[in-house]
Amino acid sequence: MFNTVLFPIDQSRQTMDTAAVALKLALQHGSRLVVLSVVEAEEGAMHDAAAVARLLDQARSHFEQAGVACEVIEREGQPAFVIGDVADEINADLIVMGTRGLSLEADQPSTASRVIQLAPCPVLVVP
Repeated sequence: MFNTVLFPIDQSRQTMDTAAVALKLALQHGSRLVVLSVVEAEEGAMHDAAAVARLLDQARSHFEQAGVACEVIEREGQPAFVIGDVADEINADLIVMGTRGLSLEADQPSTASRVIQLAPCPVLVVP
């Protein structure tokens, strides 16, 4: 059912909880798992490339230890738009992502709510 699962990650504490859900789905469906890191491009902003690399290595290691190979994609841009674009590029059947407890209502825009609006496939939001 879910041949390709896209798992966008960030540096939040909830990422590893969400990873457990993505892993479970990938195992149940024999899915291709693609981990995506999006760094917001802000003029003058300095991003800790080492921290992002550690996060991606940790995610890859977590999945591989459980027997699921994963691909890693790194992009720069506005997260919701990049997530939607990558989901389209890889022909994702499902996006599994977390939220930081923010409302998904229109008056409180969050990355998760924007992804739901823009995604070319279903989005599973893990609180």
